[in-house]
Amino acid sequence: MSPMRNVKLYITILLLSFEAFAGDPEVGSSKVALCAACHGDDGNSLVGSFPNLAGQGEAYLLKQLIEIQNDTRKVPTMAGMLDNMSERDLADIAAYYSNQIRSFGAARADMVEMGEAIYRYGVPRKNIAACTACHAPTGNGNGLAKFPALAGQWPEYTVQQLKAFQSGERHNDGDSKMMRSTALDMNEQEMRSVAAYIYGLK
Repeated sequence: MSPMRNVKLYITILLLSFEAFAGDPEVGSSKVALCAACHGDDGNSLVGSFPNLAGQGEAYLLKQLIEIQNDTRKVPTMAGMLDNMSERDLADIAAYYSNQIRSFGAARADMVEMGEAIYRYGVPRKNIAACTACHAPTGNGNGLAKFPALAGQWPEYTVQQLKAFQSGERHNDGDSKMMRSTALDMNEQEMRSVAAYIYGLK
């Protein structure tokens, strides 16, 4: 199956599933004390191994929180943290972080050329899909389809997740395996370059 056909299938699956209810960001602000230790008070992490959550799509965040809670997505550093939370709690937390202002970085100049080429055009000969297809040219994602915003995300975290999809350790990308198939044949240099480029998107 071609990368573009995979993308279309993945979007269709996500649009037909997982209809989340909206959370309350004000209420959510009182539920994020534990989260702040890793993700920062405003959702902008100070450590590259922990993702920035500020400005992320609300539906995407809720999907991830639910899947971490039910162990569909395994995140050892969050083990047990969500066990006693209801879906309403998770929705409020997602709404809070979605409404925060995202911080942005600057791409390493020596990685921009390769990173931009992969992000915008993919690597067709290796079946690596263009990131723009799901995450938009600006890196702001697609909230309706629950595709995450990538702009300003820590390069370390992005590479970490690409490797997790590549190994199959992370597999919450649906039956289409969109991210697993995209990351499968990426090498270290390609991952680091596209992650560096993403960090500089605004």
